[in-house]
Amino acid sequence: MKRIALIAIGLILIPSMAIGNSSKGNDLPPYFSWRDINGVDYTTPVKNQAPAPTCEAYALVAVLETKMQYKVGKIYNPDLSEAHLYFYAGGTIKAGYVNIIDAANYLMEHGVPDEGCFPDPHRPYDFPFESLPGWENRTVKIKEWGWVAHDMDSIKKALIEHGPLAICAHLYKDLYYYHGGIYHHRWGRRAGGHVMMLAGYDDYNQCWIVKNSWGTSWGEDGWVRIAYNSLDIAEWYGKGTGIMYLDGVYGNLMPDVPKIYIEKPTIYHTYLFNFEFPTIWRNMPFIQEGAPRIFGAIAIKLNVSNASIVEFYVDGNLMQVDEEQPYEWVYDGKEGLHTIEAYAYDGNGNVSKDIIDAFFI
Repeated sequence: MKRIALIAIGLILIPSMAIGNSSKGNDLPPYFSWRDINGVDYTTPVKNQAPAPTCEAYALVAVLETKMQYKVGKIYNPDLSEAHLYFYAGGTIKAGYVNIIDAANYLMEHGVPDEGCFPDPHRPYDFPFESLPGWENRTVKIKEWGWVAHDMDSIKKALIEHGPLAICAHLYKDLYYYHGGIYHHRWGRRAGGHVMMLAGYDDYNQCWIVKNSWGTSWGEDGWVRIAYNSLDIAEWYGKGTGIMYLDGVYGNLMPDVPKIYIEKPTIYHTYLFNFEFPTIWRNMPFIQEGAPRIFGAIAIKLNVSNASIVEFYVDGNLMQVDEEQPYEWVYDGKEGLHTIEAYAYDGNGNVSKDIIDAFFI
């Protein structure tokens, strides 16, 4: 078969065959999902990769985070750094993807630290990057990874035996407009490729249960149920099947470090004198895609835990230091794009950060 390169949302794919039908007479349960293991949902909250083509990293991290919670035996919502995995494993925004094989090998050799070491700045371009010093002590690794055979029974067994899977799928235009129910490909051209986390299957409704990385406003709170006959898996190079499992998760699963998140402003939102609403016209000349647009002063709000000191920076300049809750700072920026960073420190020399680019008008 002749190879045809498809520059995708997050990867380069080659044509594939459809998933084979399930054989009869097996002992597999008719329903299985990592969202419901004896009543416990081991998956972590849906994230948003936009506007960068980083789906491979988001899918692999989603798999890891689920396996971490299952291994620990409790729900604590671990948050790993997709940006670290994407860029350190050789991904670039310009190329539009990171090779998922390189990313899996990186997880074996180096691992991935928590989000506080390298928060995703949600930029549609490449930039100089470096995780915080000491990130090597905050990593989660895997012992092995592998491909799953291209038939339904093998996929179902792998879901039960190995955990959630990373699936490389051909993407069709109508998936962008999915709002709920069982997705059947009905219209639209192939738009490229996409990587998502396969969390389960449902024989009653004849569908796969899939976690996406397009935010919670898409699909069923960020999830999609794809009909068995509409999941078009894309094969990878050589013997790759386009369905990957990860095994042997170990490392610093629960690092005792500060956690910090910038809750306001957020990407794809506009602020008019501190009032928030979704950005309507997203593609505007000279305004960075995804960057919140701010008219007037804004109260920068943080979600911080396990920290005693918080610092606010704008364009690399220290602007504010807080030593007690609530960690909040009002900023009225000059016109143009500015980078807002917040650092959280505990009393043991540990630090975490978050970052966002914001466009002031």
